[in-house]
Amino acid sequence: MPRLSRFGWLMALYAENHARMQRLFAAGDLAAGAYVSSIGDGLDVRLDVLERHAYTSELRLSYGLRDPHTGLPDPSAHLRLYRDARQLEATHCYAGRRWQDVLGLAPPPAQVLDHRLRMNTFLGKWLAYLAEQGHGVASLRPLPQAA
Repeated sequence: MPRLSRFGWLMALYAENHARMQRLFAAGDLAAGAYVSSIGDGLDVRLDVLERHAYTSELRLSYGLRDPHTGLPDPSAHLRLYRDARQLEATHCYAGRRWQDVLGLAPPPAQVLDHRLRMNTFLGKWLAYLAEQGHGVASLRPLPQAA
């Protein structure tokens, strides 16, 4: 029975995460702007479509919480959605620390691959959790431009 390499596993995670994001928020169809999903539990989810290009979109997924020291959304994940390839890649996650604090400034390639596997596994679990909680296209609303 053939086995997936770690790189093959990562590409499979990207495809799985794309399918989850599309089912959850149809992010590939959203215009640039800020959106919020509120289900009445006091913990709103924010989805920012930072940029939209011909085949990709740059996204940020976060809760409505801020790190008290940096003012950044915490936790948050920066995502690159490849609409043509049907892939969703977590390029970096912020949960109290930046990737440089976790890996250092010049990590070896194997360590970077392991980190990407962990980030994208986390993303898949987060998306599944949001769906279980009731977040989705029906609860997603655009935020006014000033928000």
